[in-house]
Amino acid sequence: MERLNDRLVSWASLLEEQTRQQAVTSAELEFIYPHVALMADAHLGYGATVGSVIPTLGAVMPAAVGVDIGCGMIAVQTQFNLADLPKDLRTLREEIERAIPVSAGKYNRKILPSAKPRIDELEELALHNDVDPDAFDKNWRVQLGTLGGGNHFIEVCVDENEQLWTFLHSGSRGIGNKIATHYIDRAKNLRHQADDHLPHPDLAWLDEGTEEFTAYIAHLRWAQHFALLNREEMMDRVNHQLGRWAGEPVRDLRRINSHHNFTEQEEHFGKTVWVTRKGAIRARSGDMASIPGSMGSASYIVEGKGNADALDSAPHGAGRQYSRRAARRNFSRDDLREAMVGIEYRDTDKFIDEIPQAYKSIDQVMEDSKDLVTIRHTLRQIVNVKGE
Repeated sequence: MERLNDRLVSWASLLEEQTRQQAVTSAELEFIYPHVALMADAHLGYGATVGSVIPTLGAVMPAAVGVDIGCGMIAVQTQFNLADLPKDLRTLREEIERAIPVSAGKYNRKILPSAKPRIDELEELALHNDVDPDAFDKNWRVQLGTLGGGNHFIEVCVDENEQLWTFLHSGSRGIGNKIATHYIDRAKNLRHQADDHLPHPDLAWLDEGTEEFTAYIAHLRWAQHFALLNREEMMDRVNHQLGRWAGEPVRDLRRINSHHNFTEQEEHFGKTVWVTRKGAIRARSGDMASIPGSMGSASYIVEGKGNADALDSAPHGAGRQYSRRAARRNFSRDDLREAMVGIEYRDTDKFIDEIPQAYKSIDQVMEDSKDLVTIRHTLRQIVNVKGE
């Protein structure tokens, strides 16, 4: 850990100056308590740094949570061993792609029976929290069980013992984006009306106790739960296809489902604060979570150590070192093919911006985070599914 100033601590050995300056700006806001914690994968974000943990007193910044509310990881340890399985990985990948809509804007054509109980649960939660997701996007029911694009993915992996895991990264889809966008705009408008001078518009906040704050937290919690159930629904479909391919149903030996874009009220350094983890996982002592690398690099199943200075947090992945545009300028489809040797994936130039070289070294991220988490399993991909 490095203390950059009295309101900013960092675990990032690879920290660009622009990212550091952005984090300093966030940490200087008057309602930060006790400090902003930068994770090892920290990189430039919109307003607030991706890979930062932001504790606030009496306020929450919707743009710090971001537009993919509740984005996170789910991992399942299965009973299968690699040596026991068929070799035709392409068939498995294609069956997963048929079972789960991938890419931005792609949704289910109808509500599947497996999704119905989860939709009922979300409707009950909306009623209980006095929120109306239909007012933001009436299609949210057919969004449940869909992946999205960008850095969201589905993988089949093997651990150090060649035991199979299924691994998935996604969030709250279009409904979460629309909820977030509404409250980001509302926060900006309120700060403009109050004539507050912000160092960046995306640091606009909502004050606790106001109608807007209460409404945002209620919708935020609903969207976080949508994201969690979205991952559960997709994981069940992935495991169904894996079971069909392997010849017997998947048994969940362990299932780990955790957010890395979210806000929760927690106790830290003697006060109750709102902790926004923007690209960071909660890593209290004993918490189990997943830290993915990029496509083509290792991923990790970890157990939290409950580091107080890190506000019980840890990194959420490798963290970008090239923007998407820069990655396309610097790398080719042949570079991607070379990086993905031995992994079944859809061979297309549309994924060049997700090439492993566009990200920081996950090994360095994990080395920087050794006082935050203990590595329990190291995973390598054998199948990768992504959306455009």
